[in-house]
Amino acid sequence: MSNETQTGIYDARTLGKGKMLLLGFQHMLAMFGATVLVPLLTGLDIATTLLMAGLGTLLFHLITKGKVPAFLGSSFAFLGGYGAVAPLAGNGTMTNAQLLPYACLGVAFAGLVYLILAALIKVVGIKRVMKFFPPVVTGPIIISIGLGLAGSAVTNCTTNWLIAFIALALVIVFNIWGKGMAKIVPILIGVLGSCAIAAILALTLGETITGADGNAYITLFGNPKLQLFSVSALDQLKNAPWIGIPVKWHNTVFGGIDWSNSSLVISSVIAIVPISLATMMEHIGDISAISSTVGTNFIAKPGLHRTLTGDGLATTLSALFGGPANTTYGENTGVLALSKVYDPRVIRLAAIFAVILSFSPKFAALVSVIPTAVIGGISFVLYGMISAIGVRNVVENKVDFTKSRNLIVAAIILVSALGLGTVTFMIGKLTISLSALAVASIAGIVLNAILPGKDYVFGDTPDETETGVNFEL
Repeated sequence: MSNETQTGIYDARTLGKGKMLLLGFQHMLAMFGATVLVPLLTGLDIATTLLMAGLGTLLFHLITKGKVPAFLGSSFAFLGGYGAVAPLAGNGTMTNAQLLPYACLGVAFAGLVYLILAALIKVVGIKRVMKFFPPVVTGPIIISIGLGLAGSAVTNCTTNWLIAFIALALVIVFNIWGKGMAKIVPILIGVLGSCAIAAILALTLGETITGADGNAYITLFGNPKLQLFSVSALDQLKNAPWIGIPVKWHNTVFGGIDWSNSSLVISSVIAIVPISLATMMEHIGDISAISSTVGTNFIAKPGLHRTLTGDGLATTLSALFGGPANTTYGENTGVLALSKVYDPRVIRLAAIFAVILSFSPKFAALVSVIPTAVIGGISFVLYGMISAIGVRNVVENKVDFTKSRNLIVAAIILVSALGLGTVTFMIGKLTISLSALAVASIAGIVLNAILPGKDYVFGDTPDETETGVNFEL
């Protein structure tokens, strides 16, 4: 397809510097709500997350020759991986903060897997590689990721179901009936709106009590089941400096890992790396969606091997310094469609804004004040959407479940991912632990490869309709 097939602005410099800055800020807002939600859910540092989203996006644009208008924000697909590392410690003596660097190491290796697929695509062609990742494998894996996280969403909601419901309702209303920019950032509106209501309730009807965990909370009517704000989080906001360094050495792979604990190191990598199989499919779907929106086939030029390399290296860079995995964001593709400004320079401005905000601890502390129930309400729909996207991938790609082999592959993946616990075995003196999702991913790929009757073929000439998966929210 050519640029002439769609009306749009491909050089935003014609609009003037002021409008370019405003458009860049709009893209930053579009990614912001979902990007900061990942560190809130995992315990990763918010400032580091923003810094790595910005730097990762700039690195991606460098590798793709500045041609692809994509923003790289935090990936939700790896959320289950962070939780899977905790049981690997065995004795439960390590805190979540101590385990996060080990999870980040696994994410860093997962990013390097992108380079392997990129090299294979460059050498043998995309068709031969994609046959190992059909929708009958990737769809159930994505479904399992969402369902595996459902319990944590409900747990967060139980701190205050009223606030959680308000957050959930705002997301639904603006996602379905919102107009213009409001429809693009329903998560951000849900967070801000429910936080504003929680603040009004705290000021008018709130009472401070000590929770079962020993921490002080402002609750509605003094009811511990109607928690609003953490007092310690409010104190941190008050005392946080306006300027600071966004990377803390003890949170990085280099400063936070005991390399003599080889079993935990290797098990963490093995537990998380298989998730890259799903996120690479996410990447292919998002690049195809951007191609369709802009009117340029980015899978062909600059090439899927370049976009995968950019995404993978951005993920590895982020994880090494204590940030989450990066992924191309469907939210920003929506902004492209809304504004019809397709200039990658605007995306790079958004990345610069993210980097600047990362140097303000006050801003990070403000985000940490968000009530747990708000996070629960947002994730309540978000985790369900991840599973729903997996279902949609299977449906849109017309996976034939009248065939026993497809039923078997999907069934083994789902039961393994949702029914198994951590699988542990010994290789010599080394203890290796596999998460349920890792076992499910490996089983699905192997079964699909060996069972007869494969019916999925990825085309010789890829375009935006031939991705094998559509992960766009």
